[in-house]
Amino acid sequence: MAVERSGRLDDRGERGSAVVDFVLVSVLVVVLLLAVLQVAVYVHVRNVVVAGAQEGARFAANADVPVTEATGRALAVVARATSERTAEGLVCTAAEEVDATGLTLVTVRCAGAVPTLLAGLGDVLPLEVTGRAVEEAP
Repeated sequence: MAVERSGRLDDRGERGSAVVDFVLVSVLVVVLLLAVLQVAVYVHVRNVVVAGAQEGARFAANADVPVTEATGRALAVVARATSERTAEGLVCTAAEEVDATGLTLVTVRCAGAVPTLLAGLGDVLPLEVTGRAVEEAP
């Protein structure tokens, strides 16, 4: 800032700087807000898919239900809690496994991607979860 002859400060070089500062800070705040929202969406979808895989495994662990029914149940839970699009983006598999103690477990594995808030990025956040339940004896 230069001092004019009258003794006042010359602020012509600072005109509009508040607008530029506001825009720069606003962009930063919006990006930070979107990042926090994306983390919240990711955690929510992950928790729903975990619950769906566990529900599918518990459903197929019943004595009269075949293991192949587990994937449909898991995807139905996910579709009901989130959206059909999210459920369609998942691939779930079910199998029987025997653990170290000799128990037969029904294991449901679901893999896919979580949708992003910015549609142009696509589904770039990978997701892989597993649900297990002890199979009932007939």
